Amino acid sequence: MAVGSGGLLGKGFGASTQKAFFLPEADNDFIFAIISEELGLLGSLAVLLAFCVLAWRGLRIAERAADPFGRLIAMGATMLLCGQALCHAGVALGMLPTKGLPLPFLSTGGSSLVASCALVGLVLNVSLRGTRHGG
Repeated sequence: MAVGSGGLLGKGFGASTQKAFFLPEADNDFIFAIISEELGLLGSLAVLLAFCVLAWRGLRIAERAADPFGRLIAMGATMLLCGQALCHAGVALGMLPTKGLPLPFLSTGGSSLVASCALVGLVLNVSLRGTRHGG
């Protein structure tokens, strides 16, 4: 209901009604639904586009990694972050059963943010170590 009630442009930042009356744990388990309600279709597509860019860059880093271990680290960390985001969006849209997964970088909770930043740090370290293609 929260995703559909946002419309194209949303109700406005902080104007969600579903977080107060309907959604349990709205600030972490259903943050994508709140983003969709407050920022609308355009805001939720922007969040999904950001995760698509993260996946594209992470897989490109994995492809260009200097060694097979770096390739596995970059690919695994990227898939973990983007897969978790995909599962979270699927739960918010009612396509998957409720899992309790936070949306990386957006849900409240310090441990999720620390783990997400550590995964991005691993991918960046693989990127800095060099490439197979010499560039």
